[in-house]
Amino acid sequence: MSDQHDLADTREHGQNSERAPSAAPRARRADTADLKRRLGPIGVWFGHTLAVAPAATVRQAARELERLGYGALWFGGDGPGTKEAVSQAAILLSATERTVVATGIASIWSRDALAAATAATSLAEAWPDRFLLGLGVSHAKLVAARGSEYRKPLTAMRSYLDAMDAVDYPGEPQPAPAPRVLAALRPKMVGLARDRANGAHTYFTTPAHTARVRATLGSEPLLAPEQAVVLDTDPRRARATARGHMARYLALPNYVNSLRELGWDDADFADGGSDALVDAIVPWGEPDTIAARLREHRDAGADHVAVQPLAATLPEQVTALGELAPVLLG
Repeated sequence: MSDQHDLADTREHGQNSERAPSAAPRARRADTADLKRRLGPIGVWFGHTLAVAPAATVRQAARELERLGYGALWFGGDGPGTKEAVSQAAILLSATERTVVATGIASIWSRDALAAATAATSLAEAWPDRFLLGLGVSHAKLVAARGSEYRKPLTAMRSYLDAMDAVDYPGEPQPAPAPRVLAALRPKMVGLARDRANGAHTYFTTPAHTARVRATLGSEPLLAPEQAVVLDTDPRRARATARGHMARYLALPNYVNSLRELGWDDADFADGGSDALVDAIVPWGEPDTIAARLREHRDAGADHVAVQPLAATLPEQVTALGELAPVLLG
């Protein structure tokens, strides 16, 4: 989902492009109910601002967010121009005491399955109950930039999970496995998230999409959408900020096709997005208005919502989250 939240090629997500997920191999899996409890209902999500911030600034931000009471910190990246996901997770985990740190997401093209499995288990062993591995299939252009060959997303992810589940972690006793979620927008990848992971992490979505994903997942798996927000009451300025964020995603077919399935059309995608689409994707205004949108996701079936305040720098985002905290966490 972008170079912050890796993307899937829409052409491979068509309804007839691949068969439905097959039965999963039996493998140890982290307890989903316990994961939901540890995440809590509200977390935070960062993209490019976290990726480019110095490590000292990242540590300071993580400590402040923990002090404010946010239970989980999701971060995107793991693509060209960003920091490596496992290293970034270790920085965040070492800076905090209670926060659950989640990759949103780690690309399956950034490391092989053995490296992903052992890295996730290493972090879970060092910081028990505090690391969540989010995996995604990325986007063809980003994979090509790595010099790799992009393959059908569902097939690639299924094979990757098979290989991860075959890895034996060294040492005794065996540590508890790290929970994992899959980046998923459309039904077949959501089905794989249901069958082979602890649930799904969605991005650039609406509460209507959350309801559809919950219907596919069923009641037990985790559903954790990201929600971008603008803490600004001026309509023109707030929508301009939102359009700046949305532009890259409206240029990508997988997001556009997902929105089409929800009833949006070409008129909504033109000129940076119609006001209606902008308001549906990025709520703006007072903290109470933003809190209401998060409740809509929860009412639609989300277990946890990761809030991404749109701002130019990481410190500005932390300030916005401080303003939101009394309403979101109170």
